[in-house]
Amino acid sequence: MSGILENKKIVIMGVANKRSIAWGCAKVMAEQGAELIYTYNRDRTLKSIKKLVDDDNRLIQCDASDEASIQAAFNTILDRFGKVDGIVHSIAFANQEDLGGEIMDVTEEGYNLAQDVSAYSLIAVARNGRKILNDPASIVAMSYFGAERAIPNYNVMGVAKAALEANVRYLARDMGKYGVRVNAISAGAIKTLAVTGVQGHKDLLRMSQERTVDGKDATQEEVGGTCAFLMSDLSTGVVGDVIYVDKGVHLI
Repeated sequence: MSGILENKKIVIMGVANKRSIAWGCAKVMAEQGAELIYTYNRDRTLKSIKKLVDDDNRLIQCDASDEASIQAAFNTILDRFGKVDGIVHSIAFANQEDLGGEIMDVTEEGYNLAQDVSAYSLIAVARNGRKILNDPASIVAMSYFGAERAIPNYNVMGVAKAALEANVRYLARDMGKYGVRVNAISAGAIKTLAVTGVQGHKDLLRMSQERTVDGKDATQEEVGGTCAFLMSDLSTGVVGDVIYVDKGVHLI
């Protein structure tokens, strides 16, 4: 099946480089006919995205930890492109020193930072996204199995992802009256810039691959396929869910 996103405009938040899960989503959605708009948070990220996207008009600066920045970015999107049909939230951050050792070692500042960027930002994006989203529309967030299991060294990010998944459920309940469905994808362990920040990430990737049903890692494109489905009208009955795209790792 092709063209399931024809005539749809989608905002993608969180592309950092070509290995980003968000970039995998972007590629598949573009193949399915979507018109894409990208947000970036800083100049270094912009430099990387420009290697992938050759239309500067589609690159909008947005710091998802700053509500004023989200408001300004969405105002710009509305002015340039009109209303959109979906938002992909692929944003997370924690201090590297909090991604190793024991959870008790995290400081209050580090804990709050991870929660603010990785979980609360979805609420801020949804709240401000109402003014730019059509009816119907879709919001998709990116999670990981560490939200429900104590993955070695994932620590404060696992706690933040658990909060993110709870936010998805509550947002799905409250955004439904506006015609916006909210879901999450729990992606398998893929070698991204974010994963390499976790201590012992090579062991994490190896263990994840060993637990897949076919001995092969999930790919960016496989996550992207599910994201495209959730952005399409084929998924209008899927609300407040977390869909695993991890080759069965969560089964074991």
